[in-house]
Amino acid sequence: MAEPPRHLVVMARAPRLGTVKRRLARDLGDLAALRFYRGLTAALLADLERDPRWTTWLAVTPDAAARDRRGLWGFGGPVLAQGPGDLGRRMGRILTSLPPGPAVIVGSDIPGITRRGVFAAFHSLGANDWVFGPAEDGGYWLVGARRRPALRLPFAGVRWSTGEALADTLANLAGCQVAFTERLADVDGAIDYRRLYAAASSRTGR
Repeated sequence: MAEPPRHLVVMARAPRLGTVKRRLARDLGDLAALRFYRGLTAALLADLERDPRWTTWLAVTPDAAARDRRGLWGFGGPVLAQGPGDLGRRMGRILTSLPPGPAVIVGSDIPGITRRGVFAAFHSLGANDWVFGPAEDGGYWLVGARRRPALRLPFAGVRWSTGEALADTLANLAGCQVAFTERLADVDGAIDYRRLYAAASSRTGR
């Protein structure tokens, strides 16, 4: 029997000046934050979209950006509107609306995301109901669900944008088989930004 198709969803905010990476923008300015976010997301989508092991979807906010697709990094795959509500409601809507098959959701602004890491998450769903990629700040950069035989959403009551987000989500999954992937860090402020570029410079010898 053939394996069901895999679905990878990248959640992103349309790259508009003054609307992305607000904490980073307070340190570096709106234009620098926009350039960083636009470049990072473009590189991520281009890398993930070319992998034949899954279908890459882009879930974008605001919803109008999903309708006209202008400025969405030249992405050629299917585009979804995230819709209203907090992060949990939006992720739940995505997980319940995709075609059958395991689904993994990632954010668009985590520099360490790789195709190898994404495939490891899909692989872990063969024996587990859920998979999470923990973030350094207590949240998570990846969430995936096998979605069969039934989907039980774990996002109610989660304290988003706090150090308790992952713990709250896991508390809603008592009795489920849960796996974890590698821990990664977001780039929220100037310190994170400089650390990222210092690491990149050391790798290239500059």
